Amino acid sequence: MPIINLDENVLKSLEFFIKNKPPKLNLNQFKFPFVVGSGNAYNTGQILFSSRNAIITDESNFKMKIKAYVPMIKKGVIKEAIIISASGEKDSVWEVELAKKNKLKTTLLTNSPDSSAAKISDKVISYRKIAEPYSYNFSTYLAMILSATEEDPKQIVNYLKKLKLPRNFKNYKAYAFVLADDYAGVRATLWQKDGELFGPYFSFRSYTEGQARHANFINPWEQELVIGIGIKNKYFGHPKGRWDIDLPKNAGQAFVFSLAYYLSGKIQESKPPYFKNNIEAYCNDYGPRAYGRTKPFDVIVPGN
Repeated sequence: MPIINLDENVLKSLEFFIKNKPPKLNLNQFKFPFVVGSGNAYNTGQILFSSRNAIITDESNFKMKIKAYVPMIKKGVIKEAIIISASGEKDSVWEVELAKKNKLKTTLLTNSPDSSAAKISDKVISYRKIAEPYSYNFSTYLAMILSATEEDPKQIVNYLKKLKLPRNFKNYKAYAFVLADDYAGVRATLWQKDGELFGPYFSFRSYTEGQARHANFINPWEQELVIGIGIKNKYFGHPKGRWDIDLPKNAGQAFVFSLAYYLSGKIQESKPPYFKNNIEAYCNDYGPRAYGRTKPFDVIVPGN
């Protein structure tokens, strides 16, 4: 399978979920959980629990956080932990083990029901996904978001296919996203994609509207396109380099997640193929070795 750009992956994923509806995830069943994930699994936790009581942590601070909340665990205020992991491997295994050691009920959200973490979790909610390049992880986490928001993937596909980019979209030398504050979790996934798709080669920034006010646009430039999603941008970036996208009234987290990734893929398409040039070396060498593994990662992660 060739390595496709992220915008193509977004459309393929949405079309898959039109035909294969994810299972429903009722977030009301979780009262005050730890929500644990790494990378965009962490950001997916932010998206899912953006308006709910939860302690959202990652592989760097879960041990510290669970220790800090031991008194509330002993009092029965905190009774459960939700671990989000597409693979059900790597850090998710010790995270489940640590939660169980502290007598928390564990629920794993995963695309890998036969994984190591799934085998030891109290409950597993499994999602289908398509084959996609390593680190894209769009269908993996879109499935989880759709299962909670119950948005219509067909509506999202139709919107994206009709979306008209600015005439000179491909010519900009830099891009920045400014999202409405309600989409802080999606903003964080964009930050992750900047590192994965472009690394040090290219400027690709992302902020919520609140974050953008904090001196992040001191240096306006005509050659930077500032993409406003769900906002009216009067202040950020050069006046000749602003594009505001109006959202439909019923646009939810999955809609904005899809839109942001689709536009990221369009930026990727317009620039040199940094990701395509480097992903194979990463998967075969220093990527797995950083986890103490000798077996390479799949460049194309299989669907299920």
